[in-house]
Order: sequence, then structure tokens, then C-alpha cells
Amino acid sequence: MKKELLQNNAPLYEAMKNFRLNRVVPFDVPGHKGGRGNEELTEFLGINCLKADVNSMKPLDNLCHPVSVIKEAQELAAQAFGADSSFFIVNGTTGSVQAMIMSVCKEGDKLIMPRNVHRSAINALVVNGAIPIYVNPGVNKNLGIPLGMSVSDVEKAIKENPDAKAVLINNPTYYGVCSDLKAIVELAHKHNMKALVDEAHGTHLYFGEDMPINGMAAGADMASVSMHKSGGSLTQSSILLCGKSINSAYVRQVINLTQTTSASYLLMSSLDIARKNLALNGKEIFAKAVKYAEYARSEINKIGGYYAFGAELNDNDAFYAFDKTKLSINTLDTGLAGIEVYDILRDEYNIQIEFGDLGNVLAYISAGDRALEIERLISALAEIKRRYSRDKAGMFDHEYINPIVVLSPKEAFFSNKKAKKLEECCDHICGEFVMCYPPGIPILAPGEKITSEIIDYISYAKEKGCSLSGTQDINVDFLQVLE
Repeated sequence: MKKELLQNNAPLYEAMKNFRLNRVVPFDVPGHKGGRGNEELTEFLGINCLKADVNSMKPLDNLCHPVSVIKEAQELAAQAFGADSSFFIVNGTTGSVQAMIMSVCKEGDKLIMPRNVHRSAINALVVNGAIPIYVNPGVNKNLGIPLGMSVSDVEKAIKENPDAKAVLINNPTYYGVCSDLKAIVELAHKHNMKALVDEAHGTHLYFGEDMPINGMAAGADMASVSMHKSGGSLTQSSILLCGKSINSAYVRQVINLTQTTSASYLLMSSLDIARKNLALNGKEIFAKAVKYAEYARSEINKIGGYYAFGAELNDNDAFYAFDKTKLSINTLDTGLAGIEVYDILRDEYNIQIEFGDLGNVLAYISAGDRALEIERLISALAEIKRRYSRDKAGMFDHEYINPIVVLSPKEAFFSNKKAKKLEECCDHICGEFVMCYPPGIPILAPGEKITSEIIDYISYAKEKGCSLSGTQDINVDFLQVLE
């Protein structure tokens, strides 16, 4: 049995403080030597930041093969999250998701997954050659958003693909929608499949009260959590959680295939400090975030034209539960696309929200927000409706199109391709990704058939000013299709 660790400790952070006091003379990398070699960078980021940007050394351990303070910090994180083991990831939850998939799937193995996954999951399939078995998510046509996976749809996919190695579940989606996670995990295990959970937007589910169930509590084998999103660590830092069924030594080897050997101690220290903060103060932190989000939801819905949706849409199926910290707002009844509201908020009201798609915006709420700023957002939305609302005729009413998969992502991505004008791509097989970022869910992935509906969708997204990415052509006037 593992020893009980004290969550008020932060071993890596404490080692970093002790290292700084020792005044070690640096004849190693990085070359800025504690900031002395780059005055402008030091002035911009601060001397303490530059002095903490150090290389792996014996007192500070090594992320590739941790034996001391990083090892203990990861054990503390595992305990805090209710996992058997955990890994600090310094290339974002993209790295966590890819390590998770590559740890349980090899080339040719099947992975059951929702099609509205983040591109990182499909990228993993491009790299290691696993075969996706897509489960189309539920769709709310009024909101134009994909939901979670229905348990019956997952069961159908499992019965049709009994040789699949694992099931991947989003928990929650970017919009705050949760599937029946526990039922899906139990279903996977019943058929000897691993259950993998992408919790990029669900760190708080482990620490807040009255939240949807988290991956480890649901019995998942692995879960990826974006500590930098709602957990308070630095951008690009993440944690990969593993249950008892997983060989953590093998997972470490998989992680080391792609993760840097020069791990940032700024990122790792931030994970250690953030974990300590959440373990000690998480309930209060996320209670405050929920309070702000619920208040904003109520006030925005009084404006008219907007719909800040929530748990009232729960259907015990594809919309099984709702993450109350998410402030997702449908804008279609104002006659404005979400991306248009996003741009107006930023350009005219100096308010930066998380993203805008064709029908919705998402304001990310945390304990770092202030009541005055919540009021400012509500007031700005009311004014935007008054100044800019118009007839909604001609608005796109959906954000998800069922894909037609012809080839595996790996086969298509590495096939011979040619550039073709977007409007001439109908019925061709796509050889690259096309997505709006954020949220980073592909409109097209390699190996999928390009339809007239998809071409219209991409053209409309371009017209509305969505930030499209993933294509060789930066303007998305051309797509790479298979020859």
C-alpha cells in the first residue's frame, strides 16, 4: 500500500527554492544564465522567472526518469486526483492525449471514439496507425453543437467492433456537456477494453463539489487533465493520470518517445504548486467559479436573443450532465454568429473570451475572475444585442457534420496528395485537417470524404471570420486531396 502523502507539500517547488538559495555557478544550459545573457527578456519576464528556468540536474531530478523530487511531486498529484500514478506533461494535454492513446493502441488496433474529439487524438492515430471507430455525438440542432456520446451508440460500436482495444470519452466537451461516463467505462471494461478519458476541460471535476463525475472516480484506466486551463498552472502544462490496470513504467517509455528531454522547470513547478493549491483550496476555488457562472447565465438569459444554456438540457443520454463552470452562450437568435460576437467583444469592448464558433461563444470562468468583470461582460452582451442584432435568416444551424470515413488518418495523411480549389473538392478524399481553432475539433480529418455540405460549411466559416487551421494553404482556398 502506498504511503499517505501530505498535500500541503510541494517537493519540486521546494527544491527549486533551495536551489536558488545555493547560488550555483551555471556552466550548463540554458545559455541566458539566469537572465544575465538576455537583459530584454529578463526585463520582460522578471529575474525570478529567468532564474527558475534551469536544466535537469541531480538536486532537481529529471522528468524522463524521475527518482526524487519530480517522482514525489507526481505521486502527490496521483493521490490528489485519486489515480494510481501520474505523469507531468510539458507539451500540453495534446501530449497527454497522444501518450494515452499510444500506450494502449498499436498500428492497426481499433479505438472507439467520438468524432468531436480534439485534433490531438486524431493526430495520435496519424502517428501510430491505430484505426478510429467513430461514434457520432448527439447534436442539439437548436444550439448547433455536438453533445456527448449516447451509451447505446457506444454499445453498438463495441458490438460491431469487439476487437477494439479502447474507448475514448470527452469529459466534458468544450461546451460543458458530459456523457454518462461511468456507464461507458463499465461497458468498455465489460468487453475487455480500456477506458480513456480526455479531460482537457475537466480538471475542476476532481476538486469541486457537486460536479459531474471525473474519470478516475468513474473507474477509467487513463485520463488527461489540462491543469493550465482550470487548474491554475502555466500554459502548456498537463497531467496524465493512470489507474491500477496500467503499466506506468511502459507509459513513461511512451511519453519519452515524443516529450522533450529538456523539460521546463517553470512548467513543472507550476504543476506542483497548482496541485497543492487545488488539493487544499479546490472546493472554495470552484464554488466561486460556479457562483459567477450561474449568476452570469441568469443575467444573460434576461437580455433576450442569447441563450446561456445549462443543466436544464440534461436528457440522461448524450447530454447526461453539465459542467456548471462553463458559460456557453448561443447567439443565433441575435442574428449574429458566435465568432462575430467574439470579435466585437474583443475589438470594441476589450473583452477576450475563450472562443466563438458559428453559433456560440464560451467565456471561461475561474476563481481568478472578479464580480466587476462579470458585470462588464453581461453589459457588453446587452449592448451588442441592441447595436448589432439582425434577422437570423440564413444562419447556419449546426456545428457538426457526420463524417464519411474512407481511409485511416495515417494512410491518408502520408498518401500522395495534390492541391485543389476548395469549391472543386467535392467527392475527393481529404489528406489534411481543417478545423476552427479554438476549439480544435476537425471539420475534416485525413481520410474523410469531402462533401458539398462540408464545403459550404468551410466557406461560411471563412466568411464569418472563423480562425481556420490545419491546412497547408494558410488561407484555406485550397485543400490537399488524395491523388
